[in-house]
Amino acid sequence: MVDLKGKHVYLRALEPKDLEFLYQLENDTSIWEISGTLKPYSKKVLRLYLENAHRDIYEVKQLRLCICDMNHVCIGLIDLFDFDPKNKRAGMGIVIVKPEDRNKGRGAEALSLLCNYAFTILDLHQLYANILEENENSIHLFEKLGFEKIGLKKEWIRTSNGFKNEILLQKINSSVS
Repeated sequence: MVDLKGKHVYLRALEPKDLEFLYQLENDTSIWEISGTLKPYSKKVLRLYLENAHRDIYEVKQLRLCICDMNHVCIGLIDLFDFDPKNKRAGMGIVIVKPEDRNKGRGAEALSLLCNYAFTILDLHQLYANILEENENSIHLFEKLGFEKIGLKKEWIRTSNGFKNEILLQKINSSVS
């Protein structure tokens, strides 16, 4: 059995009570550059998203989970996206919202829990992450969990300050054929 609970955090499905958290996060312009967001989200749109969050990963090709601390406070989100069951792969993304909650091992524990779920339950062969070249903390986090840099996408992400490079990282589950 795969547990989505660690020593310091656990992962859970999105709930209707997460509307305000999701609204604040999705409308935080400081993370739009990494999330690909181009415009604000209304509470109405996010409420509809939450109403459909129960849909199966095989149908919507995405799984978004809340990262909660042991006091049941949602501190971030973690995603599997571009889920491809035929080729047994998916992308991963994570955001810990408040800077004071970062660099405490919570992100690493959440990523480890989701990697274990993806490899054990979803039977994936590989996971990948796309991280801005300048985001050294995130690159270090993924490398610490066994992801390897496999490519550089030059001038891949357009920002208000010009184009930025993106690093492609990959983790192979050698036990899946």
